[in-house]
Amino acid sequence: MSEFVHLHVHSEFSLLDGANRIKDLPVRAKELGMNAIAITDHGVMYGVIDFYKACKKEGIKPIIGCEVYVAPRSRFDKDGQQDKEYNHLILLAKDNQGYKNLSKLVSIGFLEGYYYKPRIDLEVLEKYHEGLIALSACLAGSINQAILANDMPKAESIAKWFKNVFKDDYYLELQNNGIKEQVLVNQKLVEIGRKLDIPLVATNDAHYLKKEDAHNHEILLCIQTGKRMSDEDRMRFDTDELYIKSPEEMSDYFSNLPDAIENTVKIAEKCNVEFEFGHTILPNYEVPEGYATHYDYLRKLCEDGIKNRYGENPSKEILDRMEFEISVIKKMGYVDYFLIVWDFIHYAKSHGIPVGPGRGSGAGSIVAYAIEITDIDPIKYNLLFERFLNPERISMPDFDVDFCYERRQEVIDYVGEKYGKDHVSQIITFGTMSARMVIRDVGRVLDYPYAQTDKLAKMIPNEIHITIKKAMEQNRELRELYEDDEEIRNILNISMALEGMPRQASTHACGIVITKDPVDTYVPLYVRDRKYLNTIYNDNTRRTRIIENGLFRIKNAYSNIRCNKNGKRIKRNRCRI
Repeated sequence: MSEFVHLHVHSEFSLLDGANRIKDLPVRAKELGMNAIAITDHGVMYGVIDFYKACKKEGIKPIIGCEVYVAPRSRFDKDGQQDKEYNHLILLAKDNQGYKNLSKLVSIGFLEGYYYKPRIDLEVLEKYHEGLIALSACLAGSINQAILANDMPKAESIAKWFKNVFKDDYYLELQNNGIKEQVLVNQKLVEIGRKLDIPLVATNDAHYLKKEDAHNHEILLCIQTGKRMSDEDRMRFDTDELYIKSPEEMSDYFSNLPDAIENTVKIAEKCNVEFEFGHTILPNYEVPEGYATHYDYLRKLCEDGIKNRYGENPSKEILDRMEFEISVIKKMGYVDYFLIVWDFIHYAKSHGIPVGPGRGSGAGSIVAYAIEITDIDPIKYNLLFERFLNPERISMPDFDVDFCYERRQEVIDYVGEKYGKDHVSQIITFGTMSARMVIRDVGRVLDYPYAQTDKLAKMIPNEIHITIKKAMEQNRELRELYEDDEEIRNILNISMALEGMPRQASTHACGIVITKDPVDTYVPLYVRDRKYLNTIYNDNTRRTRIIENGLFRIKNAYSNIRCNKNGKRIKRNRCRI
């Protein structure tokens, strides 16, 4: 292990705040001679899996963490300014149990504690602290805020609480960030640490990769807050020190506190989260009484379905094909998968919800055709089952299922009722800063005239996956502007540095996850319509907040108005978990 490890790092998934691209972090750590690095995004764990994979690829040890928001009182208190304030806290997972608890805490922050930010409180922190290491965080940490308020008794009281809960896994976090208030806080934290026997740890709250990236990060903050660089009241850090510093830089700064540097390595050695990929965990499908196994039930459905599709005396070819397929399905362990998909499609069809006939390789399965997952006869059209499932190429089967858009929520609700609402979730997706979009954003932030910014953006071809670099290769005029005009070159350079970074989270158009255990056992949950969670509306207003089993569902009774064939307007409710 290297002589220093960064334990407080914000990636691009601290949306429009962190400017560290996931793929660059382990590469930079390796360049600087470090063999471990952490990810601690603000209140979320969006980038954890990509970060883990990127680190493993580079031979760097990934440390999984999050900088959570802690409510000043209870997470359920949401009363004006006093609860709008919150404190930061760094949590790092020591092991897989710690990862599960961290996922649980992040989920609770959205599902129960959301008020401007996804907040947890001391109650749930104490309940789910097992397997976690806590660091006292940046100047926004509760102890640091008490120090800045000149309330040392309160600062010591908070430190004692955390030490009592986390024992040897609680550290007072010293930072080398170039902010003048931090110097005072560091001094006081050292005093508290020595007095209460709490170890110290050095971090740098890294928001960007290199020192020269500080200006681009300021631009990013302006994009986030809707400000311009010329605005006096814009959010700013007043430092260019929040980058991935070398072990030498950190060691030199904390030369009088070598234990704070050494503890970064000790913490890294404690953290050993390991993810397994490629292992399928299917939900538990309950078969009706009278069937000894799930296979017996699938076989019965299939035999009845074959007769329904092909008559009472199907040909030997059909029966042989059925036997072959069902044996492969059993051998590969996908009996439950077929039953789960059959069940919700059967529900949809029996309730008059239109379902597509089937797309993709799944249409090649006679079992799927027999039990009415698909409606395309693979025998008639000579479709191959091996394209869908093949024992020599182990991969999860994939049925492309189309439901009526206006009634698909009924199917989602049915699945939620059957497996438990905390076992079902839609999938998150991220909008990124496209080439045209980022140019317009950067031009606005730099006070470049709108008409000229718009003209510059429109020089980017309207193509999927186009980048500014590719556009300059294709567009001679754009390339010449870049070479000859210093102001445009500056705009485009900044734009290229920020291009492709995630801008906002949204809900995937069609993906649904059904899990064996509650979803937050595997991954943290995020509430898509979070802007509505701060206000409760009554039944006579446009929006109503509903709480079911701890999960928020938002109804907007006037979203997506449609008309029927007679031209009469139809109100359609649209809910998302």
